[in-house]
Amino acid sequence: MNPFIIVAIVVVVVVILPVLWYIGTMNSLRQLEVKVNEAESGIDVALTKRFDVLTKMVKSVKGYAKHEAETLENVTKWRAGLPKNLSIQEKQAFMAKMDGVQAGINVAVEAYPDLKAEKSFSNLQRSITDVEEHLQAARRMYNSNVSTINSRIVTFPTSIVANMIHVEKKEFFEADIAKREDVEFDF
Repeated sequence: MNPFIIVAIVVVVVVILPVLWYIGTMNSLRQLEVKVNEAESGIDVALTKRFDVLTKMVKSVKGYAKHEAETLENVTKWRAGLPKNLSIQEKQAFMAKMDGVQAGINVAVEAYPDLKAEKSFSNLQRSITDVEEHLQAARRMYNSNVSTINSRIVTFPTSIVANMIHVEKKEFFEADIAKREDVEFDF
């Protein structure tokens, strides 16, 4: 065999293959870092969604529940009849209020006492479940990506490249109490 070919094979095996392996390993680690960062961003998105959706839903449900309670109170008063010992102006004012209550009942709810706040609370419960599942999925994705990169970083010979390019182990997701508090509901 030609000595030039033997030297070329040795150079490829000793120099070029390790360089290609190093570049491939380095690129792989950098891609894993990007996946971890992307997954961390997914947690931030899920937390923002949870805060936005749940605070808006709670305000909405509270507002509707208040409206419903007022409607029910007015209906109860109306059913009790006209208060006694009223002047004609007071009777007219009372009748005007009752006309308003009746119109509100006809528009908002046709089949008294089938009031609708229960649906709002059910929708809120479904939204809470949906948002929490989305957040849990984001956390699992993050931890899965962290597990992958950490496994690669501690495995020989990839650990050599990781040390050379200063890729460090990532921390698994642990909820920070101050920043990741659950939304509190106050009805």
